[in-house]
Amino acid sequence: MPDKNFHIITFGCQMNVHDSRWLAGALAARGFVQTPLEQARIVILNTCSVREKPEQKVKTALGRVQSLTGGDPDVLVAVTGCVAQQLGQKLFEGNGQVRLVAGSDGINDVPGAIERLLGEPRLRLSLLDFTSRYVEREPAGHSRSHPVAYVNIMQGCDNFCAYCIVPYTRGRQKSRAATAILDECRALLGQGAREITLLGQNVNAYGRDKSGDGTSFADILAQVAALPGLERLRYVTPHPKDMKPADIEAFSSLAPLCPRLHLPVQAGADRVLARMGRKYDSQDFLDLVAILRKTCPDLALSTDIIVGFPGESEEDFDDTLEMVKTCGFMSAFSFCYSDRPGTRAALFPDKVAPERKQERLLRLQALQEELSARWLNDRVGQKTCLLIETRSPRQLGGEGETLWQGRDPYGALAHVVLPSGADHTGRMVPVVITRAGKHSLSARLEGDIW
Repeated sequence: MPDKNFHIITFGCQMNVHDSRWLAGALAARGFVQTPLEQARIVILNTCSVREKPEQKVKTALGRVQSLTGGDPDVLVAVTGCVAQQLGQKLFEGNGQVRLVAGSDGINDVPGAIERLLGEPRLRLSLLDFTSRYVEREPAGHSRSHPVAYVNIMQGCDNFCAYCIVPYTRGRQKSRAATAILDECRALLGQGAREITLLGQNVNAYGRDKSGDGTSFADILAQVAALPGLERLRYVTPHPKDMKPADIEAFSSLAPLCPRLHLPVQAGADRVLARMGRKYDSQDFLDLVAILRKTCPDLALSTDIIVGFPGESEEDFDDTLEMVKTCGFMSAFSFCYSDRPGTRAALFPDKVAPERKQERLLRLQALQEELSARWLNDRVGQKTCLLIETRSPRQLGGEGETLWQGRDPYGALAHVVLPSGADHTGRMVPVVITRAGKHSLSARLEGDIW
């Protein structure tokens, strides 16, 4: 088994996916080779602690690695990300394969640490300190970019919502220098990217910390939008309380900025929002949605919702259902509340019974499925443009044709038949939507591909 074979297992959010892609590129630039898990000499678990039972999921994954490798002590296992930050050196206990634990800021040093560990077989390392400022990473060494690229513009969060572990596992907010962001965006566009998503735990608070260089979130949006070669621009995840007039106006003034916004509401009841520490009430959120839709009438909204927050009554939950109906979200990530260690809500005594949380979640998801289906069905007959990402996994019968898939400006996945014999990855394809499925659309080519 070659010493430099590695495999990465990723849990959680888009920022973790982005971190894993960077890790893979940085290791490849140092001569490492990405392989299937069964062939790996180095296994990296990039973890998330936002959802329920993350520690158990990591332990299960560690057990799977141990089983597949026969517990081979020469296999080096690294645990990175939020669970690593949360559990620290406890992850070394009872598993001799785990030799590196790296938290959210420590992930920057993982490639060098792995090289050191390969040379010192008895060594274990923990990289758990938070940095006071955003530290730039070494180049990942990609020669060709995916058509959809992701760029971190900040790290951490200062909000300390009552339920959220992010400030404890990702640290306090640190904004990245605008010059570094723009340099990375230019490089990605030069490597073939046509769409860029700006990432941050509280992305529209960019620049409002001691690491800021005077550039506001609206400023960095405008500067990225002006880069040659950029077709589409998106960002996640904003906080409703931090949406400024200039951020809203960007949806009408910046042509590449897509008419899609993921705006977490979390709950629809004022009493619950106050206990969560969200710093807005239901009317504030509805007013924001109204202003956004006045500025960008075709804006598609998605959201996050926590069901069964401590003390949530049936009336509170009804308010959440009403909020979902009023906003008409195109989609929603919804989940039952679970205690996260160290958060204020973990100490709240009035927990909602698990069976009641689950029953409410099912009701909410049934409502959202109706709204999502309605939104997709309303797209039928519309002209739009897809950015092709890959071949579709669906079967196709026509000779001389291939089924591809991409996303429209609203982020909806669509499948389209394109001429065979060419790689359409990264191409812009004008289409008409012909059919709505449960989670995606079908389309017909309508014009010239570019």
